[in-house]
Amino acid sequence: MTLTVYNSLTRRQEPFKTVEPQKVKMYYCGVTVYDYCHLGHARACIVWDVVRRYLQFSGYQVRYVQNFTDVDDKILKRAREEGSSMKAVAEKYIKAYFDDMKRLNVKEADEYPRATQTMDGIKRLIHELENKEYAYASQGDVYYSVQKFDEYGKLSGRKLSDMQAGASERVNVEDPEYQKKRYQFDFALWKAAKPEEPAWDSPWGKGRPGWHIECSAMVKERLGETIDIHAGGADLIFPHHENEIAQSEAVTGKPLSNYWMHNGMVRVDGEKMSKSLGNFVTIRNLLDGNWLSSNPSNPKSKIRLEKFDEEKLRGRRSSPQTSGTETDPINFSQNLKSVDPMAVRLFVLTAQYRKPIDFTEKAIQAATNGWNTLKEGLVFGHKYGEKLNWKIIDKNQTQNSYTQRFQEAVDNDFNFSSGLSVLFELAKELRKEGKILLHQGKTETAAEKLQEMWQTLVTLADVLGLETQIESQETTARNNGLSDEKIEELIQKRKQARVVKNFAESDRIRDELQSQGIALIDSKEGTKWHRN
Repeated sequence: MTLTVYNSLTRRQEPFKTVEPQKVKMYYCGVTVYDYCHLGHARACIVWDVVRRYLQFSGYQVRYVQNFTDVDDKILKRAREEGSSMKAVAEKYIKAYFDDMKRLNVKEADEYPRATQTMDGIKRLIHELENKEYAYASQGDVYYSVQKFDEYGKLSGRKLSDMQAGASERVNVEDPEYQKKRYQFDFALWKAAKPEEPAWDSPWGKGRPGWHIECSAMVKERLGETIDIHAGGADLIFPHHENEIAQSEAVTGKPLSNYWMHNGMVRVDGEKMSKSLGNFVTIRNLLDGNWLSSNPSNPKSKIRLEKFDEEKLRGRRSSPQTSGTETDPINFSQNLKSVDPMAVRLFVLTAQYRKPIDFTEKAIQAATNGWNTLKEGLVFGHKYGEKLNWKIIDKNQTQNSYTQRFQEAVDNDFNFSSGLSVLFELAKELRKEGKILLHQGKTETAAEKLQEMWQTLVTLADVLGLETQIESQETTARNNGLSDEKIEELIQKRKQARVVKNFAESDRIRDELQSQGIALIDSKEGTKWHRN
């Protein structure tokens, strides 16, 4: 099956053809570094990470570039709030970005250009636009003349005439910036310096670049005039990506990108994620367990996500005045749970990447349960490979019906959710065989076949960035519940207690296992168990 991709530009799914054979040039509009990354960033970074991984798995050589916007009004605002500088704020949150992405197992890009490192390229591009009469200077600013670009709106589907009609009553003609423009929808390429703001020398005077021109310049310098994939969130289609197209194509006369791909937004319990609604969550808060659900103070939202420090936690938990509020100690103890990074990846991949995804407590719990299933399959070889006398095989030797079905699913516009069904099929079969081996000392499936299945699962999971660390029994028991060996040990102790009619001890062991999510099934053949 040939890989097909939904192209936001043409609004249809198309066969994937690269500019150069078996080479992919891919650019992702990265984060503006003024705060910690949130769930929306997590989804975007994971989606494009997996697209890149899959293209590499399919035999493409991928050059993946992701920018940092380190010049922006939001960064300057944060610097003033923190009594710091734009550079210091940017460096702080760039470091935080890499910390978060490492935890989510997002591979590093081949290059991370920054706006501040691309000033010469930005100024050259603006100068070219001026020469071609697509840009004009006005009182130290430089604006792009959108009316000059005949195809303006081709990505978003917007028409200038409709935009003008809709905005006619909202225009503030007294606005100094509006007065500088020839047309109300012209956008800034260069902004004149303001007092106490960072500025760079330019032919138009000291100033700093507009947001849109930064990406156009970085794409051109790092990847060339036409790339294969330009990726980003759906919220960037207009105006950011629309303006990128207008800028770049006005200069080169060539398509900026052959495929425009956009991931859907993250909602929290059906609502847009925002700090004003109290449902805003950063990646690190989610992974560290600093999130609180069931907020009765906000009836519009069933989930409340916040950041708390340890001292604050202790105080709220012990305070009798907090009962029945958003800081109810009962809700706190029940819902303050860390989330496995792999469960976050799985949560993202269970939805079609172009569609919105709804973050709920139920959804993240389902993803956690799903990851536990996959993890059992992934550790199968490490637990039982030696016992089954497996031979070491080449990781690339995994072309079989499972990989074929996986590729057939994913080739349909990167349908990772369908591809996951193959991984779960493998994991569940391996888990079943593991239990049979544990209880009976043998398997129902030939050892060679189990080895092939396990190796296939490991390979396909790696394509999706799903990895597990082989942990000690002690660590496994602490982090993920009791190990299989410990469960069997407790079942034997329970059996011995029943033999001597110590039913109190038998019930205690059963309750202990149940509290760890282990269900026991007593039968004539003995006691069997499974994880809930």
